[in-house]
Amino acid sequence: MRKNLLFPLGALTGACLTLLVASPHGGVWAARAAASADDAYSRLNLFGEVFERVKASYVEKPDNSKLIEGAITGMVTSLDPHSRYMNDKAWTEMQETTSGEFGGLGIEVTMEDGLVKVVSPIDDTPASKAGIMSGDLISKIDGDAVQGMTLEQAVNKMKGPVDTQTKLTIVRKGADAPLDVAIKREIIHVRPVRFHVENGDIGYIRVTSFNEQTTDGLKKAIASISKEVPPEKLVGYVMDLRNNPGGLLDQAVSVSSAFLQRGEVVSTRGRNPEETQRFTAHGGDLTKGKPLVILVNGGSASASEIVAGALHDHKRATIIGTRSFGKGSVQTIIPLGAGNGALALTTARYYTPSGRSIQAQGIAPDIEILQDVPPELKGRMDTMAESQMRGHLSAADGTEQTGSQSYVPPEEKDDKALHAAYDFLHGVTANAVAAKPAPKAAVPN
Repeated sequence: MRKNLLFPLGALTGACLTLLVASPHGGVWAARAAASADDAYSRLNLFGEVFERVKASYVEKPDNSKLIEGAITGMVTSLDPHSRYMNDKAWTEMQETTSGEFGGLGIEVTMEDGLVKVVSPIDDTPASKAGIMSGDLISKIDGDAVQGMTLEQAVNKMKGPVDTQTKLTIVRKGADAPLDVAIKREIIHVRPVRFHVENGDIGYIRVTSFNEQTTDGLKKAIASISKEVPPEKLVGYVMDLRNNPGGLLDQAVSVSSAFLQRGEVVSTRGRNPEETQRFTAHGGDLTKGKPLVILVNGGSASASEIVAGALHDHKRATIIGTRSFGKGSVQTIIPLGAGNGALALTTARYYTPSGRSIQAQGIAPDIEILQDVPPELKGRMDTMAESQMRGHLSAADGTEQTGSQSYVPPEEKDDKALHAAYDFLHGVTANAVAAKPAPKAAVPN
């Protein structure tokens, strides 16, 4: 890892030196660079002074390692909502999570205004069964205030031995008072893909997360549906990405590849032009060109948006639902050596094949379908968006989109977006007024 990092750093330093020598104002630039370095060292000296003061004068003897870890955490979390420092324990737990099996409640969370915010509950987990919803704010865990905890500390407090219970105090927009919810912990087996045949002629595929098992699960789903329904009878597929919080980039690329013959899936662009990366489809269209509808909503984030954006730009899918979350930033995991944990650092933005940024904008549906929200939930199911997170990375072009509805009815019979998808595949546009075909754009292949 260190060797790989040194080479680009050396190349960048060389380029700067060349610029300084070639510039007629090289002395000015050098002076500014030196002043900037002096200021940084001055601030580091300030940190050292504060550290020594705390060690010497705090009412109780502090733990030096906790002081340093807290300083690192504060520095990294001040950048944006998705950059974070993970100590060794948190780093190990993250690796377990992406493998698709871990202990806990089954919720994807982030930190907002000092509270833990639910991005999405995972299907068929204790949190989902207990009624936890996207947008809920967790203010207390077992009676202890979350305010003042780091995200890792709050997550660790929610974890525990299987079959033990934890009590969450939930602040829900529109509710008159905080809600206390008791949840029993389980081993979370994240089965990221579920599927069935609808009406004998449509393959329904629900993708709940993008972990190491997602692509294999998708391939099995397509194979099973193709075996059950003859090609001449199968009218198409619905891929449901609603309230899918995302996950691994390589899985987003391989899931998109399952519906594409060729072409770009996504590009990532960092601070410097030479950091641009492009990811292309591989493997070929497993559905043999069958029509595809993708369902998204305000809880569809990150990898979900990459898939929806890629397949939409390639004119391979029609998007139905509400605007997606808008989490279009790349977090690179940087291990810091044995026992030191890792950094999850925002290093780039995601762009769809036609060059559209996802960050703070999201993916807009071709056909917008709003669900009928129960009276007790109205006013809190329509504000899910990256652009509303404190300290978020701004949109690349400065244009940001507000949140959209993230409610999905628990009963399929009440799910207007799902029925609109089925109708669309059968040649019936249920909401023709809301149909907004995306402008044609050149797509690199």
